[in-house]
Amino acid sequence: QVQLVESGGGLVQAGGSLRLSCAASGRTFSPYRLAWFRQAPGKGREIVAAITWNAGNTYYTDSVERRFTISRDNAKNTIYLQMNSLKPEDTAVYYCAARNRLGLSDYVTESYYDYWGQGTQVTVSS
Repeated sequence: QVQLVESGGGLVQAGGSLRLSCAASGRTFSPYRLAWFRQAPGKGREIVAAITWNAGNTYYTDSVERRFTISRDNAKNTIYLQMNSLKPEDTAVYYCAARNRLGLSDYVTESYYDYWGQGTQVTVSS
């Protein structure tokens, strides 16, 4: 089993920054890709960014491109989401997700991922 634990959420003013962390553990943790999703009140869960564990290839949804940066520290089994120039519309619960198996497509969908964290709240005030 794999456990994912997010941290780093909080309340920030528009234009500010936050860094989220997702620490992974478990004997079977051997990821191919990890991602950050978010879910705003009354909306569905959407992908924010994704990264392949070995090569570090990244993906960003259009609304966060050039503002957010996803990265990983393989030695610490941790991924990060650096969020700059935050906007009120970034307010959501942010979730970390991981997939152990090789998979080249559909990585923007929830069903692609095998493991999920419990989420961390990010609130951006205007």
